[in-house]
Amino acid sequence: MSADTRDPFVSMMTAESKVTLNLSDFTPQSMLRVAEHSLERPKFPAIDFHNHVDGLEPAEVLRTMDACGIEHLVNITMRPGTDGIDSLARLRAASPGRFSTIAWMDWRDLSEDGFFDRSVRRLEQCVAAGAIGMKIWKDLGLRLHDRDGSLLRIDEARLDPLFARAAELGVFIMFHTADPVAFFLPTDEHNERFEELSAHPDWSFYGSAFSREELLVQRNRVFARHPETRFVAAHMGEQPEELAAVAAMLDSHPNVQLDMSARVAELGRQPFTARRFFLRFADRILFGADLLPEESMYRAHYRFFETDDEYFDYPSHASRQGRWQIYGLGLPDAVLERIYRGNARSLLAASQ
Repeated sequence: MSADTRDPFVSMMTAESKVTLNLSDFTPQSMLRVAEHSLERPKFPAIDFHNHVDGLEPAEVLRTMDACGIEHLVNITMRPGTDGIDSLARLRAASPGRFSTIAWMDWRDLSEDGFFDRSVRRLEQCVAAGAIGMKIWKDLGLRLHDRDGSLLRIDEARLDPLFARAAELGVFIMFHTADPVAFFLPTDEHNERFEELSAHPDWSFYGSAFSREELLVQRNRVFARHPETRFVAAHMGEQPEELAAVAAMLDSHPNVQLDMSARVAELGRQPFTARRFFLRFADRILFGADLLPEESMYRAHYRFFETDDEYFDYPSHASRQGRWQIYGLGLPDAVLERIYRGNARSLLAASQ
């Protein structure tokens, strides 16, 4: 269209309607009008296998659990070594039988002689005090340095006695030793989790000595070296963006289970692939939240598992994980029962 024939009113409106907006202020409202289902409680009583409630009032946590059909909660203490076991006593005093605790590995004296022997004794002390397992966090492989200054590897041979002792004690080891793909990429205009990483810059591992892929390879070597030890790979095995790779890992390592905590955002945007995965591995997945116990948070999970609702908000922390919405999986009852409680009950029974 030539300049002489343009509609001047349209041109003027287009120019005047230009708006400069901070990305953090952009909160679009969906115009879709589709079915919405609000679920107060899960179809089966649920076990939250991954949460952190050390600093919360047990009575308030119990109120939320009762309102949302959570029959049991596994607290992963944020305190290292044996220091966090007092939280288990506090929770059990509030309601016997409703809480369990996973201990947290203590690396504070890593540079001292005899550390690896002491790590085994710490596991024994934690189990004697009531812990059902021990968590190995992502500081291993990413931030912890050996005495010679090198990064301590996840598959470090000196940790083998720890994993072997867990098998002898009948408890499991939980691994969270990697993070989402986006956390290993530059925090730039191409990163789909730009806002989350901008809010939490310390969550970025871009430029780390070990790539995410190498961290997962190291972890999988541990799984292979200790077939008698039960492992829980937290957060969908740290590969919710690559469920085919998670499936291959599960096929190769029958001693591993997954917890899907804090990964509904990733799973819910690939509902067809995720549903097939949940149907195939219904006996290997544990329900967990890893989010502050709140009624709306739990109910968003139930909507994801039980309905075929479309394009709704995923449960997340305040800065969210990315600018997308999720879709429900509409899982059958037999799968729901295994994920909500059946798999967790089996693991808890074996670890008592």
